Amino acid sequence: MTANPRALDDAQIDQFIREGFIRIDNAFPRDLAEAARAIMWRDLPCSEDDPSTWTRPVIRLPGYGDPPFRDAINTAVLHGAFDQIVEPARWRPRRDIGTFPVRFPHPDDPGDAGWHVDLSFPGADCDPNETRAFSAWRVNITSRGRSLLLLFLFSDVGEDDAPTRIRVGSHVPMARYLAPAGEAGMARMVLDEMGADCPIALATGAAGTVYLCHPFLVHAAQRHQGTRPRFMGQPSLPLAEPYRLERPDGVYSPVETAIRMALGYA
Repeated sequence: MTANPRALDDAQIDQFIREGFIRIDNAFPRDLAEAARAIMWRDLPCSEDDPSTWTRPVIRLPGYGDPPFRDAINTAVLHGAFDQIVEPARWRPRRDIGTFPVRFPHPDDPGDAGWHVDLSFPGADCDPNETRAFSAWRVNITSRGRSLLLLFLFSDVGEDDAPTRIRVGSHVPMARYLAPAGEAGMARMVLDEMGADCPIALATGAAGTVYLCHPFLVHAAQRHQGTRPRFMGQPSLPLAEPYRLERPDGVYSPVETAIRMALGYA
């Protein structure tokens, strides 16, 4: 089997370790983004051509596994980047993008714009019969179940188009915050002040841009102040084997290296 191509240079890998994310332009073809948007417009309860029907600030669509979505997340460039950031054979491919929060120009607070990290596994106290059980999900120091957070831009996103806000380098204090909880991890975290002194970057770019984010990177949505709806997928990349902070062979991924550096291991 042919190895995935080297998608990232050393400077980009260093940036990922230091800042917690990298941006890959043209990570998937623009025509796939256009085909995917056409499918999502079909499923939205409003009209692309009639802004008067855009009556909500955000509408969430379920995960899609159609070819434009599946093809977008499985380009050679992205697989190569996953190999470099997570290490080959330590991540599992996805066949879908997951839920889409489609954001519309709207004066109201979307109600989901708090600073957070994405949770990745259910805790022992998680009741599967509770409708709000996801609030009891957890994240731990080895990011059980999640190798990366991915931000897939399926529409052009400028500064006014509700780009995801990123606290640059916030994965470092977040790792230190999680460490005392060990493998059990933490849930129901209030992270408004986590990384508050970090500079803020905006996940902008043309359709086809993808951001690879450390799973501990603190980020947030925001109100859409532009003119056209924003389509962005935010899937996790599953782990094929757990991250480890102590490896006998010393072969650490950039994700592991960033955690180890935050904790003073390296």
